[in-house]
Amino acid sequence: MNILLIAAGLGILALPVAFATFMYVGFKAPRVSHSGDPSDLGMTFEAVKIPVKTGQKLTAWHLLASKDPQTATVLVLHGWGANMDMMLPLAQVFYEAGLNCLLLDARNHGHSPDDGISSLPQFADDCRAAILWLKQGERAKGPLALLGHSVGAGAVLLAAAKRDDVDAVISIASFAHPLWLMQRHLQRPYKSLILLRLLKPLVMAYTQWMIGHRFEDIAPMNAICDVKCPVLLVHGTNDQVIPISDMHAIENNCAEQKPEVLLIEGAGHESIDKIKQHDRDLVDFLARHQFTSTCE
Repeated sequence: MNILLIAAGLGILALPVAFATFMYVGFKAPRVSHSGDPSDLGMTFEAVKIPVKTGQKLTAWHLLASKDPQTATVLVLHGWGANMDMMLPLAQVFYEAGLNCLLLDARNHGHSPDDGISSLPQFADDCRAAILWLKQGERAKGPLALLGHSVGAGAVLLAAAKRDDVDAVISIASFAHPLWLMQRHLQRPYKSLILLRLLKPLVMAYTQWMIGHRFEDIAPMNAICDVKCPVLLVHGTNDQVIPISDMHAIENNCAEQKPEVLLIEGAGHESIDKIKQHDRDLVDFLARHQFTSTCE
């Protein structure tokens, strides 16, 4: 009997550890290596390292359409499980329009180091570190735009909401609220997630504790209310990962901040190629907002 009680006690004690391990593994971003670099598309660049507050250094590419620091710059941030190599087609649009670009691999992605759990706030912190690298090093004295995709799209909104030195934001396929994203994720018909669906309140609470932020405080639909610069929301009409209703929730949440909207007909969540077909719309958006000298 004592052995049974001890075994039962150990089993109960093991449950929190098993739950935490399952959550860590279940929400760990996949890592994908680069398949090339900007030179493959004929772009001049410098491979650089950008320090973050934990002491790690992000891998980044600084694309130099011009060596004049007064040239406008677009900081480009990828999404969950992606890397900066995948964003090169969009960076090429701005590079060919005469703008400099900075692309980075967020922590736990591409060739950047492992560092804790990937999350929207961590993506935003990496974006802020890149802004500091540009500003403090006087590498970008001209207008600065932030462009992000998916989680990166929410991150650039969150980063811009806390700064006065960002001149434009292009947010591509952002989710509106982390709670909605988690709820959709837990509704997917994966057998391995049945337990998580049953423990949904615990999952939500634990995730917020794990990332160190309340969902309400980091939701892109709320962050946009504090963004002081022009915003362009881009979304594919066939996005099966983040529904277009999320884009409309971001668009309509704040009376003070009415972003511009670009819908990409037939584009899915990862349709960077279809988005690039609207390169003129992206460049024109920047041209209307302080980027005229380099975009014309």
